Amino acid sequence: MKPDPLQCWQQAHRILCVRLDALGDVLMCTPAMRALRDAAPGRSLTLLTSPSGAAALPFIPEVDEAIVHAAPWMQSELPAGPAGLTALASELAARRFDAAVVFTTYTQSALPAAMLCWLAGIPLRLAHCRENPYHLLSDWVEDPEPRRMVRHEVQRQLELVVRAGVPRQAAAPPLSFALRAADLAAVRVRLLRLGIDADRPWLLLHPGASAASRRYPAGHWARALGLLVRRTGLPVVLTGGALDAALVEDIRAGCGVPTHSLAGQLSLGELGAALSLAAVALTNNSGPAHVAAAVGTPVVALYALTNPQHTPWKVRSRVLFQDVPCRFCFRSTCPAGHHACLAGVEPERVVEAALELLAPRRPAPVMQAAEVRLDSG
Repeated sequence: MKPDPLQCWQQAHRILCVRLDALGDVLMCTPAMRALRDAAPGRSLTLLTSPSGAAALPFIPEVDEAIVHAAPWMQSELPAGPAGLTALASELAARRFDAAVVFTTYTQSALPAAMLCWLAGIPLRLAHCRENPYHLLSDWVEDPEPRRMVRHEVQRQLELVVRAGVPRQAAAPPLSFALRAADLAAVRVRLLRLGIDADRPWLLLHPGASAASRRYPAGHWARALGLLVRRTGLPVVLTGGALDAALVEDIRAGCGVPTHSLAGQLSLGELGAALSLAAVALTNNSGPAHVAAAVGTPVVALYALTNPQHTPWKVRSRVLFQDVPCRFCFRSTCPAGHHACLAGVEPERVVEAALELLAPRRPAPVMQAAEVRLDSG
């Protein structure tokens, strides 16, 4: 007599969660990981993730530890070679996990990670998959996307863990990003040095994005900031990594109004703290948009039509784009070369969106993935 699969999952205490993507992708898995952890007493989660995804670990209380690996089947500048993959399989085997859950977006295959977990001898292996995985997955959830639907990434992962015995959520849970007192204090000091009272309204602009196709043009940001500061009189702080410094300075030079830069100066924890203190965050479709959503800050998201399922989750937001025939290309660089889905968004629309979120009125409806597919913006 075969054992009951749900009972097997209920008895699984050491679970490997696989999400080999970037920061925002890991954050969008946190509701599912939280539900997975809470479904059985004494359960611990280990996250197998990319170097950029691992940066989120200190801020995700659902996860106990991380294993970092640059997988060759994922987008990575320096993927690990065959020896690194063999060593990883050995490490996973030595840790004797009871189960593994492979989280993917619908454009990715779970099979390489499933093979890795099979080689490591992990008895329970769960993932979405379009192809028949045969023995690579003990729990196969046939992938309905994109043929029958496209769900928000958070909804996709919550539905996956239902197969592991996790109850369906009555209300959609928020993302996780645990703020730290030291980061909040440090950001308050930085803002004070810029002449900004953190307890009064101010705006944060994070203009960078890892993919070129997701970056709103610098000239558009500059015009939007100039109009917004003249309309509101609010202070504006621009953030970004060290590689964004030139972009930030181009925007500041072109906007014609006083602004401040903390580009290259904030740790991830401090960026989360800054986002939590801002009245409104303005971003591209990037990791900081999901950090802002996790800490509850309203977001104006300049949303390149590369992926329909990554809109800000459970937070007041305005998702701005220009509909184009080539929408949902899933490309890191614009294949047509015109960037029309972002370049076609007039800066005045950005200003109006920010003003709506600043206004003390009824919360705006949050645009979900299905709405992004249908609306022209």
